[in-house]
Amino acid sequence: MKHLVVALVSAGSLLVSFAALAQSTPTPAAAAPAAAPAQESTAAAAPVPGAKRAACQSSTQALKGQDKRDQMQLCMAQAHLDCLKQAIDQKITGPQRKDFVKSCAG
Repeated sequence: MKHLVVALVSAGSLLVSFAALAQSTPTPAAAAPAAAPAQESTAAAAPVPGAKRAACQSSTQALKGQDKRDQMQLCMAQAHLDCLKQAIDQKITGPQRKDFVKSCAG
């Protein structure tokens, strides 16, 4: 009887953890259709100038001195990388890519 109770509790906790995992992690097949329309839209391709810089400035607001400069530099490097990835996803090449990344990162 003791083994039956342990087995039922274990099975129940496994079911609960699988249900929680299924709700929190999107499947790649479900995420792909949501990303495809954004790439086709020309409105999504236009970056908002200075938005990423403003976000970096607000995230480093509490810091001072060298820590603030370091975090700002890291944040802007990440923003530049994100913009470059976006340009690659949208298949922007040549001078247009450089202009896109420059205006996107702000």
